[in-house]
Amino acid sequence: MSLPLILAALWAVVANVLAMAPSKDNHWRSAYALIAVGIPIVGYVTWLHGPWVGILVMAAGVSMLRWPVIYLGRWIKSRTLHR
Repeated sequence: MSLPLILAALWAVVANVLAMAPSKDNHWRSAYALIAVGIPIVGYVTWLHGPWVGILVMAAGVSMLRWPVIYLGRWIKSRTLHR
C-alpha cells in the first residue's frame, strides 16, 4: 500500500475516533481540521493513483463529513437562487 493511501486510511480512522468523542460544538472544529488535512491528502492520492482513486477517496471523505457538505450546498444554493 502506498503512502497516500495509508494517509487516507489514517485520516478515516482519526475521523471516526473524533466522531465518537464528546464535543460541545457538535464536532465543527474537528470537521474543519479534518477538511484542512483531508484536501491535501485527496490531492496526493489523485496525483499518484489517478483521478478515479482520488474520486473514491474524496467520496469516502464526503460520506464521513456529510453535514459540512450539506450546509455548504445549502449556502451555495441560497447565494445563487435568491439573487
